[in-house]
Amino acid sequence: MAQTPEMLEPIDLEPGETGGNGRGRPDGPLLEVRNLTVEFPTDDGIVHAVDDVSFTVNPNETLGIVGESGSGKSVTSMAILGLLPKSAKISGEVLFRGENILGQSEKNLQKLRGSSIAMIFQDALAALNPVFKVGKQIAEAILVHQDLNDKEVDDRVIELLEIVGIPNPRDRAEQYPHEYSGGMRQRAMIAMSIANDPDLLIADEPTTALDVTIQAQVLDVLERIQDRTSSSVMLITHDLGVVAGVADRVLVMYAGRQVEMGTVDQIFYEPRHPYAVGLLASLPRLDRRSDKHSRLHRITGQPPSVVFLPPGCAFHPRCPMAEVPGICDHERPDLRLVGDDHWAACHFSERLAEEQAVALGETEARS
Repeated sequence: MAQTPEMLEPIDLEPGETGGNGRGRPDGPLLEVRNLTVEFPTDDGIVHAVDDVSFTVNPNETLGIVGESGSGKSVTSMAILGLLPKSAKISGEVLFRGENILGQSEKNLQKLRGSSIAMIFQDALAALNPVFKVGKQIAEAILVHQDLNDKEVDDRVIELLEIVGIPNPRDRAEQYPHEYSGGMRQRAMIAMSIANDPDLLIADEPTTALDVTIQAQVLDVLERIQDRTSSSVMLITHDLGVVAGVADRVLVMYAGRQVEMGTVDQIFYEPRHPYAVGLLASLPRLDRRSDKHSRLHRITGQPPSVVFLPPGCAFHPRCPMAEVPGICDHERPDLRLVGDDHWAACHFSERLAEEQAVALGETEARS
């Protein structure tokens, strides 16, 4: 079967062949978000889109942020880049290389966006301008931050399209977004985002609406770029399978709040919040037997309205471990350490750990 353009693998590059902005990196976290809160006033009340969220992204690290739609993942990324509407009420701190960029002037943020921090939006067709050629749009992203002549810009555009695996890059640069397939548009967006060798890439659902094969290729492009440039990646997704394959650490969000944070192994093998347990149980697994005891789990109920959040733990109306009436419906759990750099916001994380240990013992006994 002949390969289509989407099926072509990205071109391998030797380390140092291109890119690298040469900027010094801090000894500590590249990005540090402290107590970020975002609210929107509406006719129905205050929308608590992000509620007291804190996390770090270290140099050359991939942080996965997961959760259902409406959990605050994308709003968090938009707040970091200063892309929220003026009606948004934002508090907390966003430290990039130790400097608080939250609330800085639009002029300063424009210098930062696309240069030090770049974003890959989830809908490439909407993000790309339909009336301009793809090559021209990538060139514009370069010229905003670099003083290059026409030939240098053209060469850089072709180089970027080659890096992300676009076939016949010189011809493709002269085409419009509607002439690209979905996977190729996403690759073009990645090319645009790495045009100025940013230190941090924020990828907001970069594989949405792509089939599984193309998803894998897009993620492979991101990994190769990260290996080449030593950039950090903040990967926002609702797909735990994507996170398992590429992330170093994972932040789980629910109703605008962070409920668990740890390494990929900790989240997947030692979850300490019932919501994370429910998400993992809902994933199909090849090592599960297809009998009545191994059906896919379903989290009952619906996520709460972020305008009318329930008191106490936001997950308690859907939680199988919740004590109602009790501590869960009136006291909000703090995010606390439950392991080696493993954090969870649950009143019963220790009980959950004990139940998991018992279940593991029973499974090993049966096998």
